[in-house]
Amino acid sequence: MSEISTPSTQPGDAKYAERQDPIIRCDVPAGSFYCVLFPDAAPKHVERILKLAEEGFYNGIRFHRIVPDFVAQIGDPKTKKGMDGPGIGSGGSNYGNLPLEVNRAYKNERGTLAMARTNDPHSANSQFYVVLKNAPHLDMQYTVFGKVLDEGMNVVDKLKVGDAMSMFVVKK
Repeated sequence: MSEISTPSTQPGDAKYAERQDPIIRCDVPAGSFYCVLFPDAAPKHVERILKLAEEGFYNGIRFHRIVPDFVAQIGDPKTKKGMDGPGIGSGGSNYGNLPLEVNRAYKNERGTLAMARTNDPHSANSQFYVVLKNAPHLDMQYTVFGKVLDEGMNVVDKLKVGDAMSMFVVKK
């Protein structure tokens, strides 16, 4: 489980800052990947992700679940260094749960970012997943709020359980 330490900006940030929608950069041991967020589809979820990223909530959080050909999940603060233990995958931020926001135009396709939740559709908080292979059975059940850009999936495909991440807002 390697630690990452990244400056708050990278040369690639300028390329994506030109886009209209919000952009985040996720730094992991294998490199960086950029994601566009969809405030038109999930305004409350995008607002939450941006707020948590700006506060540094995701910095040092680890990928606690990777299911090959399905999803890579992160966002439980219990996975930060020194906090590993039982219940990983059940924690969230202190901001409370969000209501389900779904839009037929956004699918759980490879590269999609969507919120993880319990059996309650209105229980998303800080955990999210990156879809590794199209998962149409998840459509309309989980809030899709963004997508990995360009060749970023090359980095995502190298993720391992325990990899730490840092997240930065490139453009709000």
